[in-house]
Amino acid sequence: MIKVVGVRFRAAGKIYYFDPMDLEIELNDHVIVETARGVEYGQVVIANKMIEEEAIVSPLKPVMRVATDKDEEQVERNHEKEKEAFKICLEKIAKHGLEMKLVDAEYTFDNNKLLFYFTADGRIDFRELVKDLAAVFRTRIELRQIGVRDETKVLGGIGICGRELCCKTFLPEFVPVSIKMAKEQSLSLNPTKISGLCGRLMCCLKNEAETYEYLNSRLPAVGEIVTTRDGRKGEVSSVSVLKQQVKVLMDVGGEIELEEFHVNELKFKPKRRKVQVTAEEIKELASLEDKEGSSKLS
Repeated sequence: MIKVVGVRFRAAGKIYYFDPMDLEIELNDHVIVETARGVEYGQVVIANKMIEEEAIVSPLKPVMRVATDKDEEQVERNHEKEKEAFKICLEKIAKHGLEMKLVDAEYTFDNNKLLFYFTADGRIDFRELVKDLAAVFRTRIELRQIGVRDETKVLGGIGICGRELCCKTFLPEFVPVSIKMAKEQSLSLNPTKISGLCGRLMCCLKNEAETYEYLNSRLPAVGEIVTTRDGRKGEVSSVSVLKQQVKVLMDVGGEIELEEFHVNELKFKPKRRKVQVTAEEIKELASLEDKEGSSKLS
């Protein structure tokens, strides 16, 4: 076992482990650490936790110090410089006529590197742009192309639920979301109903996917013949997944009547209901399905 602290560099970003050494570090403290990008400023979100050595990537880098008032002032100055850098980069992009959308500019804490995040439909030759930017800022320049989901995570916004976006507030990494998850939950496959601000399938479709898979596995398929406890047989007309209720067409005295039963009151061969997505649905929704499993932003 080894003692670590978990540090986050962006709101709802990934958590990275560092060695607290002999420092007195508390939850929500700001610390200065050395990363692969250089010296960085982050917030402690996990304080003094003991974990297995196999769970960390060696070597574990130490926390350099708890952030001082001077460090806080440096961070504020960096934020102001980032706003100016963003404006200048926009001008340079327009000058070179590049088909790219600038999303964010970020200085490392020690100003050793300036990163620009952008989106584009394809690959962009930005070599001349980097030369221009390096001449202006006289530091290492890195242009990083990100996806539309990462862009939305940076910019934020309000989802159709009326709450701030999950990716902006608490979701550290993106999970793969598929059209089958929406169909498993019997949601409308209208792209405007199941896509987020990023234009991809909503991340929250994943939240209840396993629950719906389990509940659906306990239900008979529509059209299946089922048997009641008293031995009567009927054809399944419809099912209510959350209530676990089944409506069955029953022959009562020569007339067909619709009766409702709880799934536990019926006998049938339990089998996994296969979710079928038609070719037309796939074609219509292809642009929404996103297989990216992790964020490209720290």
